[in-house]
Amino acid sequence: MDEISTLLERHIPALRRYAWALVRDREAADDLVQDCLERAVARWALRRREGDLRAWLFAILHNLFVDSFRRRRREGLRVELDHAADIALPGSDQESSTGVRDILAALDRLPDDQRAVILLVGVEELSYGAAARVLGVPIGTVMSRLSRGRERLRRLVEPAAPPVLRRVK
Repeated sequence: MDEISTLLERHIPALRRYAWALVRDREAADDLVQDCLERAVARWALRRREGDLRAWLFAILHNLFVDSFRRRRREGLRVELDHAADIALPGSDQESSTGVRDILAALDRLPDDQRAVILLVGVEELSYGAAARVLGVPIGTVMSRLSRGRERLRRLVEPAAPPVLRRVK
């Protein structure tokens, strides 16, 4: 059991980041990571030894999130208070904080499939193949979702170019 704990422990920070990015709530993210770790330990014998442990853990976490999302949709919408003020943002100046908030808001506006790929590849630095295994889609789908997601994120974050005015006589 100590061997399993040692192997899992180093992946917890990355799992917590991804879980928070998915649910935007610290307590819910911690619960999601806890459920992921419990499932990983319970099914440790089913894991492929030659497989990527990190990708396996992300797949478990992602599947738990999707299951939870589907269950909540069936049960109806719950409205909770926004805990955004409790989130510590990197950078101390106002411009940096505003930029981070703009990016997070833009990420929230992306479709779930594009956001998941951007988080896995861009933030957690998973390879396209590992992200494809986590999401259960072909590698080409990961690549197209990443491309479309990056482009959409760029459009949401970058200000529109001001219109060019011409003088008419």
